[in-house]
Amino acid sequence: MDILTYPDPVLRSEAKKIENIDNGTQELIDEMIETMYVAPGIGLAANQIGELKRIIIVDLHPREEGRSPCAIINPEIVEKEDSITSDEACLSVVDYSAEVTRNAKIRVKGIDRKEKPLELEAEGLLAICLQHEIDHLDGLLYIDHISSLKRALYKKKIKKMLKEKQRS
Repeated sequence: MDILTYPDPVLRSEAKKIENIDNGTQELIDEMIETMYVAPGIGLAANQIGELKRIIIVDLHPREEGRSPCAIINPEIVEKEDSITSDEACLSVVDYSAEVTRNAKIRVKGIDRKEKPLELEAEGLLAICLQHEIDHLDGLLYIDHISSLKRALYKKKIKKMLKEKQRS
C-alpha cells in the first residue's frame, strides 16, 4: 500500500474507533504489517495508508529474523511518566528528522487482532514508537511537537519539493 506523506489532509484527520474486528480488519492489519516492513519502518498507523481506523502496528526489530509485529486496535495511553528526548523520523514526513520530547514510560491499553484485551507497559524506544503512532490516530504528526520555527522551515522545504515535482 502507498504511505501518505505530509501535507496530505488525511494525516490530520482523527481515526474512528473500531467496533467490530471482521475479516476486513484482519486484512487491513496484514496489509499494514507488509507495508511497514517494505517501507521499512518500525511503526505504522492506519491513517498513514488512508484508513481512518484506530489501528497501529509496531515492531522494533523489522529487519531481524523472528519479526514480531504487534497490532493494537483502539490503543489508548492510560498512564505516562517521566520524559525522554530523542531523534524521530516518520514514513509520512519525508527527508526530515528532529528531536522530540515524549513520555519515557507509558502504559497502553487496546485490543489485539484476536479481540483479546491488551495492555502494554513500555519505556524507551517502544514508548516513543507507541506515542508516535497513537498521535497519528489523533491527526498529529511528530513535527507538531517541535518548535514553530523548525516546523515552518520544514513546511517551506516541502512546498519547494512539491513545486519542483510539479515542474518535472
